Amino acid sequence: MRTFLTGLALSIGVAGAASADPIYGTWQTEVDGGTYAHVDMAACGSKICGTLAQAYDGSGKISSPDTGKQIVFDMNAKGGGKYEGKVWRPSNDKVYLGKMDLNGNKLALRGCVAGGLICAKQTWTRVK
Repeated sequence: MRTFLTGLALSIGVAGAASADPIYGTWQTEVDGGTYAHVDMAACGSKICGTLAQAYDGSGKISSPDTGKQIVFDMNAKGGGKYEGKVWRPSNDKVYLGKMDLNGNKLALRGCVAGGLICAKQTWTRVK
């Protein structure tokens, strides 16, 4: 019985690792308003969410009231490295229609308004 349970646990672990989305991990944002952040992308139910893990400025780590808050949420994988959901921009406290395109260790992120007609862009870089 112990062998069966060990095998079952291992097979579940391998299946879980195989289904991990390539976007999962920590990403560094571009500088916005003099600061940048590390964002942890992970599963959030059936969606993908990004939580602000740490904020930085030119001198290093800084304390931010936004640490621990989700800035990417309701993100769905559309296939081919494309994702759609919502993005919150802390510097102006606005939520945008979010689109992301994953290409290796780069994540092109767009926050759009007016049905996607007007977008601001950033390219994030994978940290780990």
